[in-house]
Amino acid sequence: MKYRPLGQSGLYVSEYVLGSLTFAGTNGFEALGSVDVAQARRMVDAALDAGVNAVDTANLYSKGDAESVVGRAIADRRDDLLLFSKAASPMTDGPNGAGASRAHLSRQIDDSLRRLGTDHLDLYFIHRWDGVTPVEETVQTMGGLVKSGKIRYWGISNYSGWQVAKTVMLARQMHLPPPVAHQVYYTPAAREAEYEIIPAGEELGVATVVWSPLGQGLLTGRVDRHTPPPADTRQGDDHWPEPYVADRDTLWNVIDALKRVAAARDVSVAQVTLAWLRGQPPVHSIVLGARNEAQLGDNLDSARLELSSGELETIESAGRPPAIYPYWHRAMWALDRPTPAEREYLQRHRLTMGLKRTDEQ
Repeated sequence: MKYRPLGQSGLYVSEYVLGSLTFAGTNGFEALGSVDVAQARRMVDAALDAGVNAVDTANLYSKGDAESVVGRAIADRRDDLLLFSKAASPMTDGPNGAGASRAHLSRQIDDSLRRLGTDHLDLYFIHRWDGVTPVEETVQTMGGLVKSGKIRYWGISNYSGWQVAKTVMLARQMHLPPPVAHQVYYTPAAREAEYEIIPAGEELGVATVVWSPLGQGLLTGRVDRHTPPPADTRQGDDHWPEPYVADRDTLWNVIDALKRVAAARDVSVAQVTLAWLRGQPPVHSIVLGARNEAQLGDNLDSARLELSSGELETIESAGRPPAIYPYWHRAMWALDRPTPAEREYLQRHRLTMGLKRTDEQ
């Protein structure tokens, strides 16, 4: 297991993080999994044995029940791991039951700490952008939580590129700690984060942590253009809406590529997917959300899988996002002075446009 410094912080985090979206399975999260305390303990032990040093959760997951399971599962291992959680999603009825306001976050951090059985979180994410609360208020609140000792660092999740930039720059202007990481949805078939979000984080020292790297079950090998999702999976549950797939043809092409590589290497499709993500330079850590110990073990084994440049290219080209404006224009005319964080993406857009990479001319 490799460890990397988390953004502009002194915190080292393993390349895989144990997720808990599948824990509890109550309050509308039944389709995702039902990992109980005993099973969660075994999964925590397996993750730690593999070198994982962090567990990720959120107050939203099973409306607090997942945090309770995590707290009980790590009760005797708290000093061995880093603990992450999130807030901002609706937790109670009424207009103030969600968001990134001081009032909401102050209550939610205390509730999360109580459920998790700890006096602090190592990393606390704003789970989604709040377009009503002034960013200055959110930044002040998170800075206050750092100063109080309730959290060590903070992050953001599901933000657009300009929202990442606004948050970081305001925090710097206010002389308060900025977010050190952002969690994004990013898979070989869902690459929208490459346009603005990941480059913004790279430029501003915000580490990219990937959530749902297997496309919420789409990239496990059980689904393809000829095989619908099994009924016992979240994709086979009509009540679970995520993820939105903008281009089904691209999804099927990526799955075909993943399956070819997996068959040639005699490994699972999930392992190839995770190995591809690890091979993307901006990716710091990947959150693994397994439904059982067998899935977790298979995911963890992928840490030893290194794909060749040809295999990485086979998968990358199958899922490459279209060269939309202004990226086609920058790929055509601005590669004499590219921003380092976007250079490789612009080179790939040139290939989509039928042009040669400038670094190969």
